[in-house]
Amino acid sequence: MAKKEKNTPKEYYPCALTIAGSDSGGGAGIEADLRTFNAFGVYGCAAVTAVTAQNPEAVTRIDVLPGASVAAQIDAVMSKIAVRSAKTGMLGSVENVEAVIEAVKKYKLKVVCDPVMISTSGCQLQSNDATEKIIKELLPRALWVTPNIPEAGFILGKEISSPREYAEAALALADKLQTNVVLKGGHDDKGNAAVDYVCYKGKVYTLSSPKLQLPPCASHGTGCTMSAAMAALTALTFTWDETVQDAKAFVFGSLRENVEIGEKIFGMYPPTEDTLGFIEMAEYAAGKNKSGKR
Repeated sequence: MAKKEKNTPKEYYPCALTIAGSDSGGGAGIEADLRTFNAFGVYGCAAVTAVTAQNPEAVTRIDVLPGASVAAQIDAVMSKIAVRSAKTGMLGSVENVEAVIEAVKKYKLKVVCDPVMISTSGCQLQSNDATEKIIKELLPRALWVTPNIPEAGFILGKEISSPREYAEAALALADKLQTNVVLKGGHDDKGNAAVDYVCYKGKVYTLSSPKLQLPPCASHGTGCTMSAAMAALTALTFTWDETVQDAKAFVFGSLRENVEIGEKIFGMYPPTEDTLGFIEMAEYAAGKNKSGKR
């Protein structure tokens, strides 16, 4: 008599969840996240935390949803859909942060946290209490945290302004939050490369792409796109180094293939060409980087 085969878990189509605010202009937030998930062939789900009235140049209104609404959206998704990973963006209130923390614990979510604090146009996107709770209770539960330079400085309580300080900050954040970090270097306008600083399991790496000369507003949504790409690649079970390199390549390609969406208004858009060859990752040592391309 033939042996009965053991039950094996059913494989579902890869799904990812974005928990973030809606950008009516489509360049960032939920809209950018779902566009990114789709580009990677990942089924996208969403829990909307806030509705913003904005375009690539300005945010004119923010309506934050109740925490109960955010929790209900997440529970509805998780009750029926096999979500493999999630990302968080703008959360907007302490109640929403609490709803996300509970969901991360309840569903053991693999989360990429983009600690969105201030929009590119300079608008504060959430209360100070919400930001404090994100730093203390949400970021330490993340698989990856992806701050930009000002956010990294805010979390550490000091200004950072040089490549050496960026690398040290990535390591300090990873130690403080006990997680993995991609410190996005897009605010540094020096040099010919756009360099991010990755800290994974105590080691720091530089992640570089050529710096592009971009038309107005084309870089709106880069942070959302980077974290969404990392969540999508996590859902696709890529290795950690493939995840950060492919996400960086996707952002670079999206900037390179920007589209004109209004009079002198441009938006980044999922690339049609493979740009992984433009990305270089190197182990960081002060003044000496060990280079390596994939």
